Amino acid sequence: MKVYDDKHIKNVVFVGAHNSGKTTLAETMLFEAGLINRRGTVENKNTVSDHHEIEHERGTSVFATPLHTEWRNYKINIIDTPGLDDYVGEIISSIRVADTIAVVVNAQNGVEVGTEIIWNYIDTYHKPTLFVVNQIDHMNASWEDSIKSIKSLVGNNMVLVQYPLKIDGAQCIIDVLKMKCYKFGKDGGKPEKLEIPEDQKELADHLHNELVEKAAENDEELMELYFDKGTLNENEMRQGIRAGMLNHDLFPVFCVSALMDMGSGRLMGFIDNVAPAAADLRPEQTVEGDILVRESNAPTALFVFKTLYQPSLGQITFFKVKSGEVNLNDKLVNSRNGETEVLNQLFIMDGKKREPVSKLEVGDIGATLKLKHTETNDTLHEEGKKITIKPIKYPQSRTRKAVNAVNQKDEEKLNDALRKIHSQDPTVEMEFSNELKQLIIGCQGELHLATIDWTLKNIYGVEAEFKEPKIAYRETIQRSSTANYRHKKQSGGAGQFGEVHMKIEPWYEGIPEPEGFNIRGKEEVDLPWGGKLVFYNCIVGGVIDARYLPSIKKGILEVMEEGPLTGSYIRDVRVMVYDGKMHSVDSNDISFKIAGAHAFKEAFLNAKPKLLEPIEELTVKVPEEMVGNVMTDLQSRRSVIQGIDSEDHFQILRCSVPQAELAGYSTNLRSLTQGKGTFVSAFSSFQAVPRNVQETLVSSN
Repeated sequence: MKVYDDKHIKNVVFVGAHNSGKTTLAETMLFEAGLINRRGTVENKNTVSDHHEIEHERGTSVFATPLHTEWRNYKINIIDTPGLDDYVGEIISSIRVADTIAVVVNAQNGVEVGTEIIWNYIDTYHKPTLFVVNQIDHMNASWEDSIKSIKSLVGNNMVLVQYPLKIDGAQCIIDVLKMKCYKFGKDGGKPEKLEIPEDQKELADHLHNELVEKAAENDEELMELYFDKGTLNENEMRQGIRAGMLNHDLFPVFCVSALMDMGSGRLMGFIDNVAPAAADLRPEQTVEGDILVRESNAPTALFVFKTLYQPSLGQITFFKVKSGEVNLNDKLVNSRNGETEVLNQLFIMDGKKREPVSKLEVGDIGATLKLKHTETNDTLHEEGKKITIKPIKYPQSRTRKAVNAVNQKDEEKLNDALRKIHSQDPTVEMEFSNELKQLIIGCQGELHLATIDWTLKNIYGVEAEFKEPKIAYRETIQRSSTANYRHKKQSGGAGQFGEVHMKIEPWYEGIPEPEGFNIRGKEEVDLPWGGKLVFYNCIVGGVIDARYLPSIKKGILEVMEEGPLTGSYIRDVRVMVYDGKMHSVDSNDISFKIAGAHAFKEAFLNAKPKLLEPIEELTVKVPEEMVGNVMTDLQSRRSVIQGIDSEDHFQILRCSVPQAELAGYSTNLRSLTQGKGTFVSAFSSFQAVPRNVQETLVSSN
């Protein structure tokens, strides 16, 4: 295969809502370029892009799939992405390595919720973007509504390059950059090039002039030319459009029927000679603070943007060459862990098809197999030239579930499978909670969870069970209490004896020292789960030897690890050990540890114990017209609204909500807002649970 330099490589990612036609458009472009001889369809499960078993089963894209075409001396790398935001990790990683974003819009629906969500990520990365209105030939298509919705999304920087037209029943596309009319036969394919009809010339001229003005605005030299000549030629317009796209200030709009192969060739031509190439993008700064040199003779650096596990192949690692060039059998160092990887295989991937290559230049996208120490977001660099590409920031999980293997023998297998799933999709989080004694996974929603479940069953052979995670409550006290306990045990020979008297009190920051005690020593223990134990030695007259006090404290800490109300951690208590007894022969560490534990437990239960629950700071972004229903739902979840702000047509609600009340919130918010609402949450504090809730929790424990 020909090796292309970064001036002749175009990396384009197709994004858009579910059913906008991204996969069909990608298939048609491969066909137009001669990469495939026959176009597959999603319905027939034979497209190059959607080749995974789960995609065939569900009839929709689940993974981002790299493809490539060669068109008029350019290489176009295409990444076809899912349209559902449950798979947002696939979308974000693809946007991260793209040079141009093609937002595909269904002409029947215009800009949909999924597109709006994706746009936020495009806007964050400031990538050159164009819009493709698909299915223009559908009987329910509305070009006008689609354009209004795009304009509502991006503002006046949207500019039409094309618009659709029917002439004598035939589908046509008027191109106001080339000022031509493309007329398609009923089966699509190569169009007939015509002059623009007389009744369309006024509109076409108006749109052409708008395009000229927009192109001129992005380049001072072009602006001067425009003032001098009153217009720009086609090459000058291309230059201005490219500059506007690079500034994220100009968003060209095209129209196609991907299914009928109408307009896709012209779109590919625009990507070839107008859309920014890999070499055109702005310089990139590394984690080390250096400017990445985007040249073929610079030190090699690869950025891993995607990992995929296939049973027959193992780990497939997808990367973009960010600097230098990569050759077969190159040895590169992972900047995260210092491990050396050997690239024994080098491929261009088209779905599941692998085309071996010996070399890839800067700006290109490729893949390799069976790297041992490399994951998504890693940088591989030339030895002695440390380079770390800034990692992709993935959104936090919106749904959390406890998971376990149905068959206990599969627990290790489950853990290994989930580690691979996380490596493949970093938006799947996993951790084992020692406190809850549960394996917790985080994901983006119910559909995402169903995909994880399918993968566990069908790829890794693990039957898993998912349920709501337990809540990490805390226990503490509301008043002081005293207790004593004597531990005495005789079993022949030396026995066990220890007696402990103590007083416990609630602890808080700034509390004065206890009165009425002869304090001999004080120890503050910062508890691993938050809060404190403050332990006082108030023994007078040596009734308990000082060497036994650490054992008493150890006994107290053991009780604090599993409180008597619900088995939750205890926090924020101070203990004064002020009396007791010991035996010259039978007393030992274990005796005082047991006595201390029992005395503390008894005192705790008599000190008006209370449960504390974790409170989340929740920020919810919803359209103005839907805020009432969302607030009603939040109030039913014991939330406290702390503030409301406005942002464009959205309301931002800031509130505190008990973590226990957030179960299923992601699904509920989507339902209430038709998918337009989003939220983020973060732990805030522990607060006392209402009495009725505490009674229910204690009785069910």
